[in-house]
Amino acid sequence: MLSTSNSAAATPKAFELKGRMLTLSVLHLLTADLELLAHQLDARLATMPELFRHLPVVLDLEALQGQALDLAALADCLRQRGLVPVGVRAGAPALAGQAAAAGLGVIELGNAPARRVEPVRERPAAMVVQQPVRSGQQIYARGDLIVLAPVSAGAEVLAEGHIHVYGPLRGRALAGVQGDTSARIFCQSLEAELVSVAGAYRISENIDETGRGRPVQIYLDGEALHIEPL
Repeated sequence: MLSTSNSAAATPKAFELKGRMLTLSVLHLLTADLELLAHQLDARLATMPELFRHLPVVLDLEALQGQALDLAALADCLRQRGLVPVGVRAGAPALAGQAAAAGLGVIELGNAPARRVEPVRERPAAMVVQQPVRSGQQIYARGDLIVLAPVSAGAEVLAEGHIHVYGPLRGRALAGVQGDTSARIFCQSLEAELVSVAGAYRISENIDETGRGRPVQIYLDGEALHIEPL
């Protein structure tokens, strides 16, 4: 007969719970009118459906200032459109119960941006891509990424460090994807669907025309994403 201690030792570990900082998009709700929200979401998603598909979002309800809102209906509205609501920003005490009933967590975001602490590690050698990055392709570099050809619409290039595109950038470019706020994006012609540095991003309609179609660099200054001509 096996002892209790030996039996427990033979049982494999089923899980580990670890703390980790993740980058999440925050949906700042400006109205409790779900019909209006659904209409405007549909219009936005129609232009760039792939960008928001399976996108996890935190719901910030602060601007509603106590307006009545059906959180369960809101969560369903978002899920029907491919977004993934994961929680609500902490607020009124009653919110916790409503969030739980809607299958959402309550997340403390705080008012001040969290200070990112970068691990000290040696960055891998740059990845060099000589062929065009075509629609539907995704390239990920654990260091810097250098693309010596165009990045097509519908393509995605990601790097933990900087991104250099020596040609038109028409797809999506995400630098500093592990939180490196010093990362930058450089390209010869900015025609992108989305650009992002350390989680801060802009989509095409929010890129100023003064930078579009020109050589630029893209970087973070505090929490603001800047696009400057080279």
